Amino acid sequence: MARFFNGKEVELLAPTGTFEIFKQVIEENCDAVYFGGPSLNMRLMRKGFNFSLEEITEAVKIAHGLGKKVYITVNNLLNEGELDEARAYLRFLESAGPDAIIVQDFAVLALIRDMGLKLNVHSSVMMNVHNVEMVRALQEMGVTRVVTSREMDLMTTRYLQQATGMELEYFVHGDMCSVHGANCYFSSMVFGMSSNRGKCLKPCRWDYRVKKDGNVYPAEYPLAVKDMFMYEHIPELIHGGITSFKIEGRMRDAAFVVMLVKAYGDAIDRYINDPVGFERSRDTKLLYENRKRDFSTGYAFGRPGLSNINRRYEGTGKFYSTGKVFSTPTEERELGDKRVEAIRQALAAVGEEKKAARKNETSVGVSVHVNNMAQAKAALEAGANHLYLSGDVFEPDRPFTKEEIKELAALKGNAKLYLGLPRMMTEQHFELYEGLLFSERLPIDGLMVTNLGAIRKFAGKGYPLVGDLNLNVYNPLSADFYRGLGVRRLTASMELPLKDLAGLLAHAPGPLEAIVHGSPAIMYMEHDLYDNAEVYQAIAEEDNHYVDNSILVLKTDKGENPVYRDVHGRNHLMMAKELCLMPVVKELLEAGLSVFRIEGATYKPEQLAEIVRAYKAALAKPDAAGELFGRMTPVYAGYTLGALQFDGGSASGAAGAGAETSTADGNNSETAKETEQAAAELHAQAQAEVAASQA
Repeated sequence: MARFFNGKEVELLAPTGTFEIFKQVIEENCDAVYFGGPSLNMRLMRKGFNFSLEEITEAVKIAHGLGKKVYITVNNLLNEGELDEARAYLRFLESAGPDAIIVQDFAVLALIRDMGLKLNVHSSVMMNVHNVEMVRALQEMGVTRVVTSREMDLMTTRYLQQATGMELEYFVHGDMCSVHGANCYFSSMVFGMSSNRGKCLKPCRWDYRVKKDGNVYPAEYPLAVKDMFMYEHIPELIHGGITSFKIEGRMRDAAFVVMLVKAYGDAIDRYINDPVGFERSRDTKLLYENRKRDFSTGYAFGRPGLSNINRRYEGTGKFYSTGKVFSTPTEERELGDKRVEAIRQALAAVGEEKKAARKNETSVGVSVHVNNMAQAKAALEAGANHLYLSGDVFEPDRPFTKEEIKELAALKGNAKLYLGLPRMMTEQHFELYEGLLFSERLPIDGLMVTNLGAIRKFAGKGYPLVGDLNLNVYNPLSADFYRGLGVRRLTASMELPLKDLAGLLAHAPGPLEAIVHGSPAIMYMEHDLYDNAEVYQAIAEEDNHYVDNSILVLKTDKGENPVYRDVHGRNHLMMAKELCLMPVVKELLEAGLSVFRIEGATYKPEQLAEIVRAYKAALAKPDAAGELFGRMTPVYAGYTLGALQFDGGSASGAAGAGAETSTADGNNSETAKETEQAAAELHAQAQAEVAASQA
């Protein structure tokens, strides 16, 4: 089955969560379906959902018999322990014959290449593809379709499609997220449940207070976005170069999905048959009456602002797919002696394995990510070995000028100076940075790259590349993949729990960097939370506890998360506590960590200098790290170990048994436990099925 309008293919892509739902949906007016297998996909939280290997094979046969297509999600980030399972699963999928698999982790692309498999690959929305260079890079890797960034408007999709010829898939209906794809680490920091591994406990749907300038604003659920609704905009989607109209909802029941497929399928057919007389709103009332939240067109026609935030039907505190409470506001875990000792023991085992390799290690040092000249000078004076000039400078500071870069180059001595790039790079950003970097040679030692497009654009152009944290390097194979593209040093994913970080340190090729201190951004979003303080009237007065009142804060009864707006208008929600790995510096060093990064963009220069000096001293005398930590005082709401509070190491990505006692309330603890148990059962089942298929 295929639809065409003026020679352009138009595909309606439906979600199916179980084989029984599939058998109903595939008979409806859709052109393709997508679903997940028993493992390695982003929807493992609902027990009884997803397909067995036998069901995958049967579903492909049924769909192809009807002239329809099947896409299978293999869209998790993978830890090292899952790579062998992925090899076996990918071999099985090749034999099952789906039309494509949907992928987030570049390790999967590497496995397909190295194993010589014949599998079409679509890039997941979690790859956050958002510029021409990224699309071209994926084309060169053999990717045949891109699921676009959720923040992409239809003018940009049209440009990308015309510039590259790539097939584009676009979410047209269903649950959306307020954060850029694969750039939310909140659930990992608080629960050990990775949103990039399909275990998000949705802190974006908590009830927050918004504070700014000493005032409190009635925002209620300021991160909770409405559901996507593009039913009335079929013509604009086609004109925007979209091939595949994707409905979200792999965890929805059959009746709900069938209703959506009937409505959207009918609308597409009616438009193709009579584009001038097309009635846009025929089933709008039906869809509104059966909505889970209110509707929005998201970013399809530009930045939607506060109109994208859901105020009705929010605050239920439940997944619509399961009816279970997802989470309630929860404090970031405090650094504790028991957990520090567990980390030391795990890393010491890696250190024993790497003694010989460490003898030749010469590049150990401290790196510092800074927001302005005063911080940069303070970090250099304190002995920073690597200085990263932010590409997403927080207001009220302004981007580093060429003259400032030259001034720092003259001051840096033996330190290395890197220019950071924005996380999200538009075509205009590429032109700006190309003009800056190549009109004359800048006196810098390299670039800190943040996306695949930047790697393609700037690799081999005379500026060595360092990979930033949001490349989400989670396993040695993805690290090796990026090195093959020209990235010399990589930053470990901030989400890595203890066992997974240990595995990466033990086996990652080449030098590795990790964030060891600071208040890093755990949400990076296009949505501007500052609008709340500009649109709404204040309802109370209250000062911020840890940051200046000029900084917007999201507050619950469990803590305050500062939100900084950068010069591109994007928001960065920070941790409430400071990440601090000072107590385990010795073990990280012995396990092979090369560069210890301090996220310094929010500190006063004198605070930053003190932190840099402490880590320099710890690297010079690792046995003194514990004593140095004892003399440190947190700037914010205390110290946390971040994702290292959790063991990880399994497909569930949930909190391990070695973690400190949770500060979560009963609902959160029970939800996390149920999620972990269900995912572990599914993972065990998947491993058994894959093993049996290879026997």
